[in-house]
Amino acid sequence: MMKTLTLSLFLSLAVCLSASQRSANASTQPNVVFVMTDDQGYGDLACLGNPYLDTPALDKLHEESTRFTDYHVSPTCSPTRGALLSGHYTNRAGPWHTIMGRSMLRLEAITMGEVFEDSGYATGMFGKWHLGDAYPYRAEDRGFQDVVRHAGGGVGQTPDFWDNSYFNDTYFRNGEPEKFEGFCTDVFFREAQRFIGQSIDAGKPFFAYIAPNAPHLPYHCPEEYWEKYKGKGLTPEVEIFYGMIDNIDDNVASLRSYLEKKGVSENTIFIFMTDNGTATGEKVFNAGMRGKKGTPYEGGHRVPFFLHWPAGQLDTGRDIDTLTSHIDVLPTLMDLCALEIPMDYSFDGRSLAPLIYDNPTPWVERAIVTDSQRVVDPIKWKDSATMTERWRLVNGTELYDIEADPGQTKDIAAKHPDVVASLRAEYDKWWASISPSFVKEERLRIGCDEENPVVLNAHDWITTAPVSPWNQAHIRRGAQIDGYWSIVVEEVGVYDVELRRWPPELAKPINASLEPGDPVPGLEAYRGPAGRSIGAKTAILYVGDYYEEKPVGPQDEGIHFQLELKEGPTKFRASFKTGPKHEDVIGAYYAVVKRR
Repeated sequence: MMKTLTLSLFLSLAVCLSASQRSANASTQPNVVFVMTDDQGYGDLACLGNPYLDTPALDKLHEESTRFTDYHVSPTCSPTRGALLSGHYTNRAGPWHTIMGRSMLRLEAITMGEVFEDSGYATGMFGKWHLGDAYPYRAEDRGFQDVVRHAGGGVGQTPDFWDNSYFNDTYFRNGEPEKFEGFCTDVFFREAQRFIGQSIDAGKPFFAYIAPNAPHLPYHCPEEYWEKYKGKGLTPEVEIFYGMIDNIDDNVASLRSYLEKKGVSENTIFIFMTDNGTATGEKVFNAGMRGKKGTPYEGGHRVPFFLHWPAGQLDTGRDIDTLTSHIDVLPTLMDLCALEIPMDYSFDGRSLAPLIYDNPTPWVERAIVTDSQRVVDPIKWKDSATMTERWRLVNGTELYDIEADPGQTKDIAAKHPDVVASLRAEYDKWWASISPSFVKEERLRIGCDEENPVVLNAHDWITTAPVSPWNQAHIRRGAQIDGYWSIVVEEVGVYDVELRRWPPELAKPINASLEPGDPVPGLEAYRGPAGRSIGAKTAILYVGDYYEEKPVGPQDEGIHFQLELKEGPTKFRASFKTGPKHEDVIGAYYAVVKRR
């Protein structure tokens, strides 16, 4: 348990919430249901103007919620999740990339799960974690007691169970693989509902973090959901993308109905948001914004945020247009739920309760920075937006008056050098604050009792290639990329290492080819391509001072090594040699490491 002190020492709830502002039913700690979808943008909702989508449940939630209309996240997946769950800017929290060993949330960061757990809540996480797939970075290691998740950044990515493709997949329940029936989004909401019911039966307040991988690519969903978007002049990608959102909407409706049936909806805070700008819908409807997922423009990081809480008198439609961010959410929930907070932990965000409840205490304007790094080591000014209520400084050089020009069509930096200088100074302060942490590298652990053996995979390679092989289509095609894992040996000892081309759950020889995987409704799945033979001749293991090369036989599923390792950080490189040339090398996509 973390050392804690009561919230009154952090921010007195009485300052923000008077007795008249909260109903008597709020005298007990509220439950929290937090839904965050993946790659759905601000314009991908009917209630926010989309002319094609049919989202009645989310529209109803919008009508009954306090809405933050100038709410910003990071432009991609892991960075938003790291900042949201920790209350730290993502570059401080650690996951500034989605792959290459840079998607892990720093161990010194607290998480929402830990804070709720320490305040006596039942905590559950369902869907996409994307902040580390091995101990001690997994959701089940970070305060979530009941976890059902896929691995990596999406279903069918390299760390995920082999051949997962949205339907009837194997996910990880508290770290153990388990087969589930149904479409992925339906499974994650169904498991969340189970958790909520069990928490109610146990008489415990609950925090349910539901983070479906939808509508992230590849684009799949039950056909009845995207059939309705055919014949409207949309591309197949957008039709299925919208169908996935339609399915999310049905699940939100079902979950809210369940909360009503169980008699807990009145004192449940229900939050809906998305993790970044739209991945696919920007050319159809983007709410007048420029940019999409991954960009520093509004369309990359301004997203919806709805908060509904009847017992807190937050059940009627109201817009708050103050600049806010994902780093504010954890301090806000600590405030609204009267949670204990960790000792000596400084937030980058602030509680939004004064805005929610019209506290007369002045709200001090601030600058907020968001960026998209997606590199091994952060680069100053890269794909960044330095934001105030009125201004957006993009990449340190472009200036936009967001009030006069919400579509960011006119760069007026030359007309306002004083504003540019001021915002550059704000960014410099921010960079000076976060950059000292870059020297500390989060590393995968081997030799831990909590996970022994551990399976390393190519998603987490550090490589000079533009990307690591992050999905199973790359593995099937035999992507000719090499890289290494940055690891920590937790305990000195003898280690068994098995280098594999295919994952352990697929009992196939290293040089085996595979038939294309079965299709699923939608576009091609990551399991769609045939698996080609890589023609490996030898396997090479290089860890610290240890180097060994062994031949690959025709029936070898893995090549085994035994070595003694000292405690501490090191590089772990595993490769297959496929020919006589220096460049004839393919990394071993999977390595199983066990301490004896």
